[in-house]
Formats: sequence, C-alpha cells, structure tokens
Amino acid sequence: MKKLYRLGLVCLAFALGGVAHANPSMLKSFKFDQPSYLQPHPFAKAHVVIQVDQDNPQRWTLVLNNVQNMLDYMGTDKIQIVVVGFGPGLKMLLANSPDAKRIESMAAEGVEFDACHNTMEAMARKLGHMPVLLPQPVIVPAGVIRIVQLEQHGFAYIKP
Repeated sequence: MKKLYRLGLVCLAFALGGVAHANPSMLKSFKFDQPSYLQPHPFAKAHVVIQVDQDNPQRWTLVLNNVQNMLDYMGTDKIQIVVVGFGPGLKMLLANSPDAKRIESMAAEGVEFDACHNTMEAMARKLGHMPVLLPQPVIVPAGVIRIVQLEQHGFAYIKP
C-alpha cells in the first residue's frame, strides 16, 4: 500500500507539471538534544529561528524581508537563520507559493526552511494526498518542537 501511495505522489508531481523530488527530511534522524541543519554555519555569530504560522502572504513578505535584512546586515556566513512553517503558515512553503523564487534564493544563501510534518499530515487528510512542497524545505517532525529545540540551543526566537 505504501508503494502505491508513493507512486501516486510521483504521478501527482508530474501531473502538476513539476519534477518529482524528495525533500530533505529529519523525520528519522531528529534528536531533540542534538539539532542538525541542512547547512551548518560554523562561523555564525548569531542564530535565529523565525516562526511562520499564518496563511497571510503579507506576513510572509514581512518574514522574508526580515530574513533579507539580517543577511544584508550580518552577511551570510555570520548568521544562521531557520524559518519554520507550520499550521496555516506551511502554505508559504508549498510548491505554488507566491514566494517560491525568494525562498529558492534565500535557501541558496544558506537560510534553512523547515516544514512541519504534523501539519503536512493534517493537510493530507483534507486534500486526500500529501501537500507538495517547494524543493528547499526540510521536513521536521513538528514545527513547534523544532522551534523549542533551536531555542534551547541558543537560537533567538522571532515571530513577525
């Protein structure tokens, strides 16, 4: 049954005009006491986690503007930024996001975008299939747990 489900997801991705891809995932490797990152920043002097929990494109613009301002001020090698989308805010990280180009560009500069798996499963129950994410987001078990994890490891918390 799982193989049929995966095959269905691949077919759906092609039907939507996209290339099937697998997002990076922390589902099996997540250890609360040992955070991992898609791109480590060994020389970062500042570490920030930003919460996105609203289905509000104006709020998403504010979040991404904040991220860009921090990158411009600190430099990409001096700051580590993780943006965590969950609940209605996960829509910012979906394949049809109006902010796809900005997210792609910021991810290329080292910003990590995390997608809440709990929210993805809740959306799948309503949609009948797992939501299709942009290629950049890392799937984490739970968005709020990821935020707590990062805060406990010295990240400053921001909720615009």
